[in-house]
Amino acid sequence: MADTAVIGAGSWGTAVSNLLAKSGNTVALWGRDPDLVDTINATARNPRYLKDIELPAKVEATSDIAQAVRDKEFIAVAVPSHAMRSMMQKMSAHITGEPIIVSLTKGMEQGTLLRMTQIISELIGGAKVGVLSGPNHAEEVSLSIPSATVVAAEDDEVAVRLQKLFMAPTFRAYINKDVIGVELAAATKNVIAIAVGITDGLGYGDNARAALMTRGLAEMTRLGVALGARPMTYAGLAGIGDLVATCTSRHSRNRAVGESVAKGLSVDESQAEMGMIAEGIKTAEVIRSLAERFKLEMPITQSVFDVIYREKNPSVCVRELMNRGPAEEELT
Repeated sequence: MADTAVIGAGSWGTAVSNLLAKSGNTVALWGRDPDLVDTINATARNPRYLKDIELPAKVEATSDIAQAVRDKEFIAVAVPSHAMRSMMQKMSAHITGEPIIVSLTKGMEQGTLLRMTQIISELIGGAKVGVLSGPNHAEEVSLSIPSATVVAAEDDEVAVRLQKLFMAPTFRAYINKDVIGVELAAATKNVIAIAVGITDGLGYGDNARAALMTRGLAEMTRLGVALGARPMTYAGLAGIGDLVATCTSRHSRNRAVGESVAKGLSVDESQAEMGMIAEGIKTAEVIRSLAERFKLEMPITQSVFDVIYREKNPSVCVRELMNRGPAEEELT
């Protein structure tokens, strides 16, 4: 059993804390709001996220980052992508020993275009870093509904230790050595899910959804290969597995944002309605920038960007996608 910290008391951080504690690990769950932390400790429930889940006694919440990360064997970071850099800056002065830091965040940093493990490595010198990703909705993992995931790290020993940490009777962890592919797939599938949500909101059917998911997977793979990922990663849990879950589930924030925007809400209004962050909104800008840098054709991503950042009519974007010139079905 291990002493662990989970940074971020949102739905995924809460679900992972529950998962790790049920396996016998001690968990320091860090949240930025002291009132929320006090409530979690007093009631063993997170009143804002997954409020029906009773957390094990091995979960202790704290708003003190030094207390959360000190002397931990593993630190799992579940904060939004735009908060990763500032979070690492806060943590860096308080980490002791040589913990493994695993990113649970499915996004990329605007401006720098960096992946989350790159930010961690940049700010935590000599850190042992990994990433966990897959079709893992917090709502289902917290209910012990059978799920599978991928852990990836450049260091084989780190990957094996992460696999051992997260394996549970209802949560199966596979090792994948392709850190780049796992992280990029996690980020890019959110953009495709927004596109699917838009077509759902416009009242289109299964044909449109299937076409977007399939061609979206081709875009995801194209970008990944250009940045050094292995194409077969996109055929696995971090790729098509997570894409299917995010594009079809009622739990998907990104699909829900797309649907709301297609029905006339602004992006800000749709996020306020959910009360949670949809990573695909910021990621769309990052992925578009990478596509431009590497001169890649990513028309679905471009359309999502146009809807979100240029307030382009979603119906017009669909019409333009359908009227692109003839092409072969290239899968990368």
